[in-house]
Amino acid sequence: MPSSVSASGSTRPADLRLEGVLTRAQHETYLELPFAVPPRTGRISVVFRHDGAAHRTTVDLGLRDPERFRGWSGGARDRFILSDSHATPGYLPGPLPAGTWALVLGVPNLRPGVTTTYAAEIWLERDDAPATLSDVTLKEGPAWWRGDLHVHSGHSDGTCRSQKGATVPCPLFRVVQTAADRGLDFIALTEHNAASQAQGLLELQPYFDDLLLIPGRELTTFEGHANLLGLTAPLEFQMGRPGAASLDAILARAASLGAVISINHPRMPSGEICMGCGWRGAAEVSQVHAVEVFNGGAMAAFGGRAESPLSGVAFWESLLNAGHRLTAIAGSDSHDPDRAAGAPGALGRPATVIHADRLSQGDLMAGLRSGRVFVDLTPSGLKALDLEARSGTSLARMGQVLKAPAGAIITFRVTAEDAPEARAHVVQSAGGGEVLVLADGTGERTFTRVSDGTRGWIRIDLRDSNGALMALGNPIYLNWDEGR
Repeated sequence: MPSSVSASGSTRPADLRLEGVLTRAQHETYLELPFAVPPRTGRISVVFRHDGAAHRTTVDLGLRDPERFRGWSGGARDRFILSDSHATPGYLPGPLPAGTWALVLGVPNLRPGVTTTYAAEIWLERDDAPATLSDVTLKEGPAWWRGDLHVHSGHSDGTCRSQKGATVPCPLFRVVQTAADRGLDFIALTEHNAASQAQGLLELQPYFDDLLLIPGRELTTFEGHANLLGLTAPLEFQMGRPGAASLDAILARAASLGAVISINHPRMPSGEICMGCGWRGAAEVSQVHAVEVFNGGAMAAFGGRAESPLSGVAFWESLLNAGHRLTAIAGSDSHDPDRAAGAPGALGRPATVIHADRLSQGDLMAGLRSGRVFVDLTPSGLKALDLEARSGTSLARMGQVLKAPAGAIITFRVTAEDAPEARAHVVQSAGGGEVLVLADGTGERTFTRVSDGTRGWIRIDLRDSNGALMALGNPIYLNWDEGR
């Protein structure tokens, strides 16, 4: 039997392979196949196969660690995972002690005269290896995917109405169902310093096969809040404890574990109402990938206005001007899925729209890192907003770098879908700009610049006929180094 893809999506060869033959002598018996788990193992992934299906051979699966029974999936699954924070349903998440483990095989049926060959492949990943819940792909093909990157449930301080109308900690299913009902493509559950939601997301993902569920964590410190998108591994957040000497140290650890890091609501006030909500700016932003320029809670505080004293746009642009390539994103910061869909701070408003090759966690996080992203503030939802630039034979799209020597002509093309009569406002590091009217729902306009050969950036805001902001686009970077 050939090597498999692991239950967590890894394509590297398995660390262990347990092979054998079952005969009628194993009918209605249990076998335990021992294997060694080394110290600092953070995740175990198992794939089991046998060749007896045609003869109605049935093999059930279970697992023991050195101290206790960790789970049983019977014949319902041929693969499973365990980690500190989550495990395939039927198995217990938690610490993975070093020592001798055992894959348990139950054989409820094996006919006389039948020989069945089996192979179990086991992947052992270190506790500092980047990990996702799964590598599930819900949809294929490049597209703009719309979602919410900042959402809370009852695993932290999210609430909703119970069946009798009481305010209760909101079950994860209720939050995810609301996101699905609102037509989102993805949602990130970002609980305060908690990873307990990861187990629930792993269980819910097969049911919600049109909505990608992304684990996350809102790192809540007295110096600021940050979303750690894609993170499932344990992470120390109490500054002063081992491994968390400073906010820089915590962010560096999160980045090493594969998290996409976003500074949350950087201009929110910090005080008795919300300790640490505003970003103090002491941390080294080289570990950061994105800035939450609009936050649904801040918008609600100003009657739905995105552009308010609590907007993070000026903060983000100051970091761009200082030479940091950071992606602008948004999040509802929803704490209540019962909030009406059109209201600011309702789940899905504002939305972050990411261009990616597939609807999968890996592809979305790569799209977010690349800056191929726009923020959508409209209730109905824009299908697309893009910007490209050409100079000679060079081409760059939103989030990318265009090299253009002094004197070179750069032609920019703005495209938008479902934005009737929108105005495209050119925003640039050098100041100034112009307004381009997009005459129909699928608007396209061009404009030109003469390069001065220095580093800068240009992006697009979409506004309606009254000047209200509809969408914010990320920049094209002119004459920057190619790295982040």
